[in-house]
Amino acid sequence: METIKQKTNKAFDVMKTDFGYKNPMQAPKIEKVVVSCGVGSIRDKKKLDIVEDRLAKITGQKPVRKGAKISIAAFKVREGDPVGMQVTLRGQKMYDFLDRLINIALPRTKDFRGISGNAVDEMGNYTLGIRENTIFPESSDEDLKDVFGLAVTVVTNVKNPEETKGFLTHLGFPFKKLEAPKVKVAALRSRAPKK
Repeated sequence: METIKQKTNKAFDVMKTDFGYKNPMQAPKIEKVVVSCGVGSIRDKKKLDIVEDRLAKITGQKPVRKGAKISIAAFKVREGDPVGMQVTLRGQKMYDFLDRLINIALPRTKDFRGISGNAVDEMGNYTLGIRENTIFPESSDEDLKDVFGLAVTVVTNVKNPEETKGFLTHLGFPFKKLEAPKVKVAALRSRAPKK
């Protein structure tokens, strides 16, 4: 089975006819992957350490704690309180994480039928929301009360959303297949004019 890095190296040959690439430098590439999670206003330092430890195991890199930019009294948040964590992956760690995400973690999701293809922004980045960290085999399933969600942003050098989706499809991202809505025959007969 080909890895994400091998598929990225073959992207020019596969996509040059569809998008009119003339030079291999025009081929799409993944620049970085940003994994982030919000922890909200947490006073319990143990829970922060648990989330940080699990995120480090999932990504293979220590996350950075992000503080609140402003104080909000209604949410009991002060400026500088840790409200989220973020990891920026580049190089081999990035490719390893994407391989695990596509081939191991996403198929472990309950009732998995594919990911949405509508999450590509105008800058050519794709953002995927994951509800539970337990789909990754690195995070232990022992404590189900400390489950948190993740956001995975794949940053590419492509500026066209259709081109980005084609590139990610080539890499093996399991997008949902769009099917025409099925209309029941009985409903069609009831609409037919009566003679």
